[in-house]
Amino acid sequence: MTVESVQPKSSEVRDLREPPLAGGGVPGLGHGWQLVRDPLAFMAGLRDHGDVLRLKLGPKTVYAVTAPALTGALALNPDFIIAGPLWESLEGLLGKEGVATANGPLHRRQRRTIQPAFKLDAIPAYGPIMEEEAHALAARWQSGETIDCTSESFRVAVRVAARCLLRGDYMDERAERLCVALATVFRGMYRRMVVPLGPLYRLPLPANRAFNRALADLHLVVDEIVAERRASGQKPDDLLTALLEAKDDNGDPIGEQEIHDQVVAILTPGSETIASTIMWLLQALAEHPEHGDKVCAEVEAVTGGRPVGFEDVRKLTHTNNVVVESMRLRPAVWILTRRAVSDTELGGYRIPAGADIVYSPYAIQRDARSYARNLEFDPDRWLPDRVREVPKHAMSPFSVGNRKCPSDHFSMTQLTLITAALATTYRFEQVSGSRGGTRVGITLRPQRLLLRPVPRR
Repeated sequence: MTVESVQPKSSEVRDLREPPLAGGGVPGLGHGWQLVRDPLAFMAGLRDHGDVLRLKLGPKTVYAVTAPALTGALALNPDFIIAGPLWESLEGLLGKEGVATANGPLHRRQRRTIQPAFKLDAIPAYGPIMEEEAHALAARWQSGETIDCTSESFRVAVRVAARCLLRGDYMDERAERLCVALATVFRGMYRRMVVPLGPLYRLPLPANRAFNRALADLHLVVDEIVAERRASGQKPDDLLTALLEAKDDNGDPIGEQEIHDQVVAILTPGSETIASTIMWLLQALAEHPEHGDKVCAEVEAVTGGRPVGFEDVRKLTHTNNVVVESMRLRPAVWILTRRAVSDTELGGYRIPAGADIVYSPYAIQRDARSYARNLEFDPDRWLPDRVREVPKHAMSPFSVGNRKCPSDHFSMTQLTLITAALATTYRFEQVSGSRGGTRVGITLRPQRLLLRPVPRR
């Protein structure tokens, strides 16, 4: 397996091998049927057949990459850009002018606008809000009641994002709207990605109507937030103010569509991925109570019994490792795509210009070639003396290179704080009616996670 750092000549690319075609395709649908029926198992099994493979999604050929080093090459090589089936399916939500979907100079300018809000020295300002929301979440729950982890996780994820980055209060109602709408939208977008049936998705079928209603409500929520800020005349030092005052490369204010798309990227995919991760963390605490106990003991040793705070996060080694291990086994973002901008090489295979590439962090992070006891929940694998065993790029939950998620420190801080606050307050038990299986869309979340909090004191 090779990862070339120098662009090969076009004649050299033509002489390279074509990747083998994955087996199991269905006439007309290709591998799209397998990606609908059992996508996680399908993606996890591809590496047994090669590091680079061809897939058919309907009439379209895409290239699947299964080896960690090659997915790292995709993220770091400018010959591969953000594009492909995933991003095309997301355009209805994210638009074409936000930092999540833009490429080239537009993306670089947008990164410069939003990056100050996520720098390490900016995170302490968010600490009091994250603490307040984490402890308020724990205080909302009563002994013996049944917790709907989906709505509760979305509630805290949206409130933290809105209060820290948009300085928006009173977000409970919007959090519930986002929760309901995103579940419908992300599942619908996944179907459109793996089974690209084009005009059929415009027919007035019940599923299509539900998708369109949910998508419209997501955009309406964003319009409401921007309109309220403009009407208030206030200019707090936050990301929304930075967007409203941002200039384009000509020195003119950026357009309304770009502002809208940027706020969408802050509130919707960010809330979806954080909320999904909180759900998986709650499930992990219920399934592995010994680690909840260990988190509780660590927090009490660090804090001396006072409520956990932002200043404690860096000392909570095991708590952080529980978060990382949960993200390894159950990543919210489980599938990603890129597009080749020129004829190029990957792993010794020819990748033609315009080709779409797909890979699965879920499959890579659970691969037995990279992890001993790969399916075991083992937070200690992230201790310094063991983490060296993990191959490079086999765990990149926030990606790498110029597409690295700018909110990585922000996200890890709030996830560690929430985990610490909840695990020191409760043990968790699954209750009747809870379905812990995986709900697959553009993101992964538990099907229906219902837990009973049991107070520790």
